[in-house]
Amino acid sequence: MLKKMIRPVSLCLVFSFLMLNCTVHTAQAQMVGTHSVIADQQDAGHRAQVNNFLAREDVKQVMIQYGVDAVEAQKRVDSLSSAELAKIANSMEQLPAGGSALGTVVGAALFVFVILLITDILGFTSVFSFVNHQR
Repeated sequence: MLKKMIRPVSLCLVFSFLMLNCTVHTAQAQMVGTHSVIADQQDAGHRAQVNNFLAREDVKQVMIQYGVDAVEAQKRVDSLSSAELAKIANSMEQLPAGGSALGTVVGAALFVFVILLITDILGFTSVFSFVNHQR
């Protein structure tokens, strides 16, 4: 009786071991390149920079004024490629910080004041009464 059971059990075990070997995938170890690690870190940094920009209250208010949904904008940022994120992040860094016309007007007025003051001190003009002219 034992001999009758050994053959079917052994065939079942052999078949099970063969199926087990077919379904197991082997792990493949490879070296991770420095460039890929740096690219991943830069991508994460660019994505965080754009997300932080979108999270600002003044940006949210401008998006609402233009009728842009913040959730939709976030979804679109999440779907951007690495190159697109890098382009947006780099352009954000190059834009002026103030970005308003008030800063330009104040800067121009200060520039004109300094030029008139210098010319008044040198005696070319007589604009300011607090400058003592050397004549």
